[in-house]
Amino acid sequence: MSRKDEIRNAYRHMGGNHDFYDGMITCSTFSGRLVTRAVWAMSGEENHEYIAKAMQDIPEGFFGRLLEVPVGTGILSMPLYKTLPEADITCLDYSADMMARAQRRAEDMSFSNVHFRQGDVGALPYEDGSFDAVLSHNGFHAFPDKEAAYRETFRVLKPGGTFCGCFYIAGQHRRTDWFVNHLYVPKGYFTPPFETMESLRNRLEGMYANVKIETVKGIACFTCTKGE
Repeated sequence: MSRKDEIRNAYRHMGGNHDFYDGMITCSTFSGRLVTRAVWAMSGEENHEYIAKAMQDIPEGFFGRLLEVPVGTGILSMPLYKTLPEADITCLDYSADMMARAQRRAEDMSFSNVHFRQGDVGALPYEDGSFDAVLSHNGFHAFPDKEAAYRETFRVLKPGGTFCGCFYIAGQHRRTDWFVNHLYVPKGYFTPPFETMESLRNRLEGMYANVKIETVKGIACFTCTKGE
Protein backbone atom coordinates (compact mmCIF):
# COMPACT_ATOMS: atom_id res chain seq x y z
CA MET A 1 0.00 0.00 0.00
CA SER A 2 1.38 3.42 -0.96
CA ARG A 3 1.81 6.20 1.59
CA LYS A 4 -0.99 8.12 -0.13
CA ASP A 5 -3.36 5.15 0.10
CA GLU A 6 -2.46 4.58 3.74
CA ILE A 7 -3.34 8.18 4.62
CA ARG A 8 -6.51 8.08 2.53
CA ASN A 9 -7.73 4.93 4.28
CA ALA A 10 -6.98 6.28 7.75
CA TYR A 11 -8.77 9.47 6.82
CA ARG A 12 -11.90 7.65 5.59
CA HIS A 13 -12.13 5.76 8.88
CA MET A 14 -12.56 8.99 10.87
CA GLY A 15 -16.31 8.51 10.38
CA GLY A 16 -19.09 11.01 9.78
CA ASN A 17 -19.85 12.33 13.27
CA HIS A 18 -18.71 15.87 12.50
CA ASP A 19 -20.12 19.38 12.73
CA PHE A 20 -20.78 21.42 9.58
CA TYR A 21 -17.18 22.61 9.17
CA ASP A 22 -15.64 19.19 9.61
CA GLY A 23 -18.28 17.57 7.44
CA MET A 24 -17.66 20.11 4.69
CA ILE A 25 -13.87 19.89 4.68
CA THR A 26 -13.93 16.09 4.79
CA CYS A 27 -16.94 15.61 2.50
CA SER A 28 -18.29 13.20 5.13
CA THR A 29 -21.81 14.56 5.69
CA PHE A 30 -24.73 15.25 3.38
CA SER A 31 -24.30 19.03 3.67
CA GLY A 32 -20.54 18.66 3.28
CA ARG A 33 -20.95 16.70 0.07
CA LEU A 34 -23.31 19.35 -1.29
CA VAL A 35 -20.80 22.13 -0.60
CA THR A 36 -17.90 20.10 -1.98
CA ARG A 37 -19.75 19.47 -5.24
CA ALA A 38 -21.26 22.95 -5.58
CA VAL A 39 -18.21 25.05 -4.69
CA TRP A 40 -15.25 22.81 -5.42
CA ALA A 41 -16.76 20.56 -8.13
CA MET A 42 -15.24 17.56 -6.36
CA SER A 43 -16.50 14.10 -5.66
CA GLY A 44 -15.81 12.48 -2.32
CA GLU A 45 -12.96 10.53 -3.90
CA GLU A 46 -11.39 13.71 -5.28
CA ASN A 47 -11.70 15.32 -1.86
CA HIS A 48 -9.83 12.42 -0.24
CA GLU A 49 -7.32 12.51 -3.08
CA TYR A 50 -6.18 16.09 -2.54
CA ILE A 51 -5.84 15.59 1.21
CA ALA A 52 -3.71 12.47 0.72
CA LYS A 53 -1.56 14.22 -1.91
CA ALA A 54 -0.87 17.09 0.48
CA MET A 55 0.57 14.76 3.14
CA GLN A 56 2.09 11.87 1.21
CA ASP A 57 5.66 13.17 1.47
CA ILE A 58 5.64 13.02 5.26
CA PRO A 59 7.28 9.57 5.30
CA GLU A 60 6.10 6.56 7.21
CA GLY A 61 8.16 6.29 10.39
CA PHE A 62 8.96 10.03 10.44
CA PHE A 63 10.46 10.79 13.84
CA GLY A 64 11.58 14.42 13.52
CA ARG A 65 9.95 17.69 14.54
CA LEU A 66 6.88 18.68 12.54
CA LEU A 67 4.99 21.98 12.60
CA GLU A 68 1.43 22.18 11.31
CA VAL A 69 0.09 25.67 10.68
CA PRO A 70 -2.81 26.23 10.79
CA VAL A 71 -4.13 23.12 12.51
CA GLY A 72 -7.81 24.12 12.27
CA THR A 73 -9.92 21.51 14.04
CA GLY A 74 -7.33 18.82 13.39
CA ILE A 75 -9.76 16.83 11.28
CA LEU A 76 -7.36 16.62 8.33
CA SER A 77 -4.10 15.84 10.09
CA MET A 78 -4.98 13.61 13.06
CA PRO A 79 -5.28 10.45 10.91
CA LEU A 80 -1.73 11.15 9.68
CA TYR A 81 -0.44 11.68 13.21
CA LYS A 82 -1.85 8.34 14.25
CA THR A 83 0.77 6.80 11.93
CA LEU A 84 3.64 8.89 13.41
CA PRO A 85 3.98 7.87 17.07
CA GLU A 86 7.71 8.76 17.18
CA ALA A 87 7.38 12.27 15.74
CA ASP A 88 7.43 15.46 17.83
CA ILE A 89 4.43 17.38 16.46
CA THR A 90 3.50 21.01 17.13
CA CYS A 91 0.12 22.35 16.00
CA LEU A 92 -0.32 26.11 15.79
CA ASP A 93 -3.38 28.19 15.00
CA TYR A 94 -4.36 31.83 15.42
CA SER A 95 -7.90 30.84 16.41
CA ALA A 96 -8.12 29.64 20.00
CA ASP A 97 -11.50 28.05 19.28
CA MET A 98 -10.28 26.00 16.33
CA MET A 99 -7.17 24.95 18.21
CA ALA A 100 -9.20 23.88 21.25
CA ARG A 101 -11.27 21.60 19.04
CA ALA A 102 -8.10 20.08 17.59
CA GLN A 103 -6.71 19.60 21.08
CA ARG A 104 -9.85 17.76 22.20
CA ARG A 105 -9.58 15.54 19.14
CA ALA A 106 -5.94 14.73 19.97
CA GLU A 107 -6.88 13.95 23.56
CA ASP A 108 -9.68 11.64 22.40
CA MET A 109 -7.12 9.82 20.26
CA SER A 110 -4.72 9.59 23.25
CA PHE A 111 -1.80 11.32 21.54
CA SER A 112 1.16 12.10 23.78
CA ASN A 113 3.44 13.51 21.08
CA VAL A 114 1.18 16.27 19.72
CA HIS A 115 1.45 19.73 21.29
CA PHE A 116 -0.54 22.92 20.72
CA ARG A 117 0.26 26.61 20.72
CA GLN A 118 -1.73 29.67 19.74
CA GLY A 119 0.19 31.96 17.42
CA ASP A 120 0.47 33.90 14.18
CA VAL A 121 2.02 32.27 11.10
CA GLY A 122 3.39 35.69 10.18
CA ALA A 123 5.49 35.79 13.37
CA LEU A 124 6.20 32.20 14.37
CA PRO A 125 7.51 31.87 17.96
CA TYR A 126 10.34 29.48 17.03
CA GLU A 127 14.04 29.70 16.29
CA ASP A 128 15.44 29.42 12.78
CA GLY A 129 15.64 25.83 11.54
CA SER A 130 13.50 24.40 14.35
CA PHE A 131 11.52 21.85 12.32
CA ASP A 132 12.23 18.95 9.99
CA ALA A 133 8.87 19.41 8.24
CA VAL A 134 6.21 22.11 7.96
CA LEU A 135 2.69 21.12 6.94
CA SER A 136 0.02 23.64 5.94
CA HIS A 137 -3.50 22.53 5.07
CA ASN A 138 -5.86 25.05 3.53
CA GLY A 139 -4.22 27.99 5.23
CA PHE A 140 -2.42 30.22 2.76
CA HIS A 141 -5.59 31.26 0.94
CA ALA A 142 -6.85 32.65 4.26
CA PHE A 143 -3.69 34.29 5.65
CA PRO A 144 -3.90 38.10 5.40
CA ASP A 145 -0.12 38.55 5.12
CA LYS A 146 0.94 35.78 2.78
CA GLU A 147 4.43 37.16 2.23
CA ALA A 148 5.15 36.96 5.95
CA ALA A 149 3.68 33.44 6.08
CA TYR A 150 5.99 32.24 3.30
CA ARG A 151 9.02 33.86 4.96
CA GLU A 152 8.27 32.43 8.38
CA THR A 153 7.53 28.88 7.30
CA PHE A 154 10.78 28.92 5.33
CA ARG A 155 12.74 30.38 8.25
CA VAL A 156 11.71 27.78 10.85
CA LEU A 157 12.36 24.85 8.50
CA LYS A 158 15.73 23.10 8.73
CA PRO A 159 17.94 22.85 5.64
CA GLY A 160 16.89 19.67 3.89
CA GLY A 161 13.45 19.85 5.51
CA THR A 162 10.11 19.35 3.77
CA PHE A 163 7.43 21.99 3.24
CA CYS A 164 4.14 20.53 2.05
CA GLY A 165 0.40 21.09 2.08
CA CYS A 166 -2.45 22.42 0.00
CA PHE A 167 -4.58 25.48 -0.60
CA TYR A 168 -6.88 27.18 -3.09
CA ILE A 169 -5.36 28.70 -6.21
CA ALA A 170 -7.15 30.88 -8.73
CA GLY A 171 -7.69 30.10 -12.38
CA GLN A 172 -8.11 26.32 -12.18
CA HIS A 173 -11.90 26.07 -12.03
CA ARG A 174 -14.27 28.87 -13.00
CA ARG A 175 -17.12 27.90 -10.68
CA THR A 176 -14.82 27.67 -7.68
CA ASP A 177 -13.33 31.07 -8.51
CA TRP A 178 -16.84 32.55 -8.63
CA PHE A 179 -17.79 31.20 -5.20
CA VAL A 180 -14.49 32.32 -3.69
CA ASN A 181 -14.80 35.88 -5.03
CA HIS A 182 -18.53 36.31 -4.38
CA LEU A 183 -18.94 34.41 -1.12
CA TYR A 184 -15.74 33.37 0.62
CA VAL A 185 -13.93 36.70 0.26
CA PRO A 186 -16.89 38.91 1.32
CA LYS A 187 -17.51 36.63 4.31
CA GLY A 188 -13.85 36.93 5.30
CA TYR A 189 -13.13 33.21 4.96
CA PHE A 190 -10.47 33.76 2.27
CA THR A 191 -8.19 36.74 1.76
CA PRO A 192 -6.80 37.85 -1.62
CA PRO A 193 -4.47 38.04 -3.41
CA PHE A 194 -4.49 34.37 -4.44
CA GLU A 195 -1.79 32.35 -6.10
CA THR A 196 -2.23 30.92 -9.57
CA MET A 197 -0.53 27.74 -10.69
CA GLU A 198 2.16 29.79 -12.43
CA SER A 199 2.77 32.17 -9.54
CA LEU A 200 2.88 29.35 -7.00
CA ARG A 201 5.39 27.38 -9.03
CA ASN A 202 7.55 30.46 -9.54
CA ARG A 203 7.42 31.32 -5.85
CA LEU A 204 8.25 27.85 -4.55
CA GLU A 205 10.98 27.27 -7.14
CA GLY A 206 12.51 30.59 -6.11
CA MET A 207 12.71 29.46 -2.48
CA TYR A 208 12.94 25.66 -2.46
CA ALA A 209 14.33 22.66 -4.32
CA ASN A 210 12.55 19.53 -5.58
CA VAL A 211 9.26 21.37 -6.05
CA LYS A 212 6.28 19.19 -6.94
CA ILE A 213 2.80 20.63 -7.45
CA GLU A 214 -0.36 18.74 -8.37
CA THR A 215 -3.87 20.11 -8.63
CA VAL A 216 -7.25 18.63 -7.84
CA LYS A 217 -9.74 21.08 -9.35
CA GLY A 218 -9.10 24.42 -7.57
CA ILE A 219 -6.76 23.02 -4.90
CA ALA A 220 -2.98 22.89 -5.33
CA CYS A 221 -1.10 20.18 -3.42
CA PHE A 222 2.61 20.86 -3.10
CA THR A 223 5.79 19.49 -1.60
CA CYS A 224 9.30 20.92 -1.72
CA THR A 225 12.62 20.81 0.08
CA LYS A 226 14.64 23.60 1.70
CA GLY A 227 18.15 23.69 0.26
CA GLU A 228 21.08 22.56 2.36
